[in-house]
Amino acid sequence: MTVKKSEEIPLEEVAGGTATSRQVLIGDDLSPHFAIRRFVMQPGGGMPLHTNTVEHGQYVLRGRATVRLGDRTLDVTAGDAVHIPAGVAHSYTADATEGFEFLCVVPQSPDHIRVIEGEG
Repeated sequence: MTVKKSEEIPLEEVAGGTATSRQVLIGDDLSPHFAIRRFVMQPGGGMPLHTNTVEHGQYVLRGRATVRLGDRTLDVTAGDAVHIPAGVAHSYTADATEGFEFLCVVPQSPDHIRVIEGEG
């Protein structure tokens, strides 16, 4: 068993994101099967439309955001759980007045990310 204090884990800027950082709370150093990551978006921050080759399970800790999932646009808030199947295009835009924070659980499998928005 391992216990980590979140304040001791670096919060790193997410390449390609806007005002978005993440912490790897549980990574391949502890689990060969899954990773738990914490994402923090400042007001108005977000992630562009992209796909991943692994599925995501997410739980919203605080704030509000608009999440695009395929052809649907959803407003999510604290307490919501979101499932993103592998290969489904998705993006995030945090509310302009408050930050947005969520936990993301993914399998420890190779993940290839393809940015869709902004390709030209």
